Amino acid sequence: MSAAPPDNDVLWARGIVKSHHGTPALRGVTIGVRTGEVLAITGPRGSGKSTLLGCLSALLPVDDGEIWFNSSPVHTLTRTGRERLRRDRFGFVGSEPHLVPELTARENVALPLLLAGAGHKAARNSAAEWLERLDVADCATLRPGELVQSQRQRIAVARALAPLPSVVFADDPTAPLHREAKDQLLRILVTAARSHQLTLVLATHEPELANVADRTLALVDGRLAAPVASVPRGVSPVSAGR
Repeated sequence: MSAAPPDNDVLWARGIVKSHHGTPALRGVTIGVRTGEVLAITGPRGSGKSTLLGCLSALLPVDDGEIWFNSSPVHTLTRTGRERLRRDRFGFVGSEPHLVPELTARENVALPLLLAGAGHKAARNSAAEWLERLDVADCATLRPGELVQSQRQRIAVARALAPLPSVVFADDPTAPLHREAKDQLLRILVTAARSHQLTLVLATHEPELANVADRTLALVDGRLAAPVASVPRGVSPVSAGR
């Protein structure tokens, strides 16, 4: 059995291989994610970014290779084990919010807290606080069908952050938004992650969004390209709030 990852890596993967219906998506990717880091993974559409996030977040099993979370193997977990890990330790935001249509905004945000065993009052209060931080407190009693896209996406971010997971995975979270809404949502997401010392792994095909990151890696055809220079914290105005 191979050695466990370095102690300062909350996530560590070696030689990840993954195909979809026989088409290679990841071709031996090795990557480490440091505790409390904001890591951006860039690349064109079809480069393997979403597949990489899916594997790192235990949503997808790998075909070959190793994935470790806090020195515990993820690649050997059963489907039930991966589901428990995602529920208890990870948060996820995609390009679509995937809110429960029958629930209000506050109920959607409270849902992962309730599933984790929080009491109804505590979950309700925490959900209200996160809706306030995401500037959608006035949407608390509305259902997804009554909201515009930018509001739904902010609620999805609040839902991912409310349980204070160890790692938040964001797969092109600003894709459906216009430029001003993109900047606002990204600023809130990164500021919240930094202020609560959460690890954030952000996948984007928009290179300028990577300016919020401590470090950037580029994927091309399922392989990591040469490392991209890190952007010092505080350089980008989007990183404000450090």
